Amino acid sequence: MTSIETLSKPLQLPLAPDVLDLINDHLSQLQPDQILQWAVEYLPHLYQTTAFGLTGLVALDMLSKSTLSPPPLIFIDTLYHFQETYELVEEVKAKYQTPLHVYRPAECDTVEDFEAKYGQNLWERDEDTYDFVVKVEPARRAYDELGVKAIITGRRASQGGDRASLKPLEVDSTGLLKLNPLFEWTFPIVEWYITENDVPRNKLLSQGYRSIGDWHSTAKVVDGQDERAGRWAGREKSECGLHKDYFSMKKKASAVSRTFS
Repeated sequence: MTSIETLSKPLQLPLAPDVLDLINDHLSQLQPDQILQWAVEYLPHLYQTTAFGLTGLVALDMLSKSTLSPPPLIFIDTLYHFQETYELVEEVKAKYQTPLHVYRPAECDTVEDFEAKYGQNLWERDEDTYDFVVKVEPARRAYDELGVKAIITGRRASQGGDRASLKPLEVDSTGLLKLNPLFEWTFPIVEWYITENDVPRNKLLSQGYRSIGDWHSTAKVVDGQDERAGRWAGREKSECGLHKDYFSMKKKASAVSRTFS
């Protein structure tokens, strides 16, 4: 029977279900920094995907203290991030010096490029297509071009919605490994770490925002609200598509998304 001590380094893919269960049993007993150290040692072609939210920044800071060669970063620039988010990207680059790969919607470098191709307010007219072309397709392109086999995410179970039952390591429908090192942490613990370790943070967090995405689908929250209540407020939605089934997203997207098949 396979034991955690006998696992190969790096792991051989695809993972058998019993091996994945074994790994999760092991990782569930570790602290986030220990989970990250394990990942650097075991997970093949590991990258960190980030929109520079608090949890991802915690992971980045932990990695900077535990390895001289942290996994490179992948930032999906939808072109509709807040200016404060772009400012944070530059601050993080200067502080950590971690290699950063930026991916945008195909053949679009600016909002003007995007709206010339898809028109204005695509997120209102066809939300599935919008999510696919600004987030899902660029992410898959990044994984393909960079040879990514595993990613570090900033997801936490306390964020609720589709994340409520998170485990430390998951495998999506494409075979991509997704590591969730802070899966058990709550928002107050994340904030404590950020403050104690002087980690850069988005200026919008001091203005009533708690989870920050595109400017058109992000709102401030009030005391007592779930931390992601300001994302897609008023809609029955808790994920942008990056952490949903890729093939379902591709199927749901309208015909315009077939350009990126």
